[in-house]
Amino acid sequence: MSNQIKVAMTLQTAIAPMLWGTNYWIVTEALPPNRPLLAAAGRALPAGLLLIALTRHLPPAGWRVRVASLAVLNVGLFLVLLFVSAERLPGGVAAAAGAVAPIVVLLLGWPILGLAPRVGGLAAGAIGVAGVAALVLGPAASLDAIGVAAAVGAAASMATATVLGRRWGRPPMPLLALTGWQLVLGGLLIAPFSLLAEGMPPTLTGRNLTGFALMGLLGTALAYALWFRGVTALPPSAITFLALLSPIVATAIGWLALDQALTPVQLAGAALVVVAVVAGQRGARSPGENATGAPRRF
Repeated sequence: MSNQIKVAMTLQTAIAPMLWGTNYWIVTEALPPNRPLLAAAGRALPAGLLLIALTRHLPPAGWRVRVASLAVLNVGLFLVLLFVSAERLPGGVAAAAGAVAPIVVLLLGWPILGLAPRVGGLAAGAIGVAGVAALVLGPAASLDAIGVAAAVGAAASMATATVLGRRWGRPPMPLLALTGWQLVLGGLLIAPFSLLAEGMPPTLTGRNLTGFALMGLLGTALAYALWFRGVTALPPSAITFLALLSPIVATAIGWLALDQALTPVQLAGAALVVVAVVAGQRGARSPGENATGAPRRF
């Protein structure tokens, strides 16, 4: 892949976490309150069904277990753990714990992809965690063991999917079909938990339906399609650092739309996150490359 194509692919993939960052505002301002699992199922299932209806393409026989596994890791397990952490932790603590994903990818890349983690990459991951913590943690932040475990588990789930997606490559099927099946299978995993734990709201307003539509089409269908394409084309350590852009966008929306003040510490945290994202791109290697960037000989 030429540098120009790689840069273009990286910029397009970066749109995904930026769109995910808008979901925080939609959930709090447009969806039924106190139903996080409904929000998760409502963003995944309709968007996935729409993509499957448009593409009408089944996963190839040899790929169905892999697609189902990625659906669990990318959507089902990830979103359940994410919302458990959101329920038990202040949003800032959950985001800070979830920022360990780049470090998890670097560590998993060793046994699965044969890429030993670099000191520089681990340092960039630590900078990213520190930056997100400074960006989103408040003075009243409190810890809950189950919530922290869920946040770290959510990060580990998507990180594992990122590494496996790079290991397996892209199946011989349209990208939108791959995205749709992962969203549907993951959404079907979440839906029973949503019905048992939360139930359906008595009514859904026009504002609620608009929120679900925006989150499903932009923050889920489009975002996941861009992310999955990047996963199979870019080095896994590079793509996972892009996920750190999500809390920056969420914080910026809070400042612009909700009149939330930004402190000097938050601005410094945002700068650290940008440094970590850039460092993660510059130091990333694809499987099959040696430390100089040349193809590795096996």
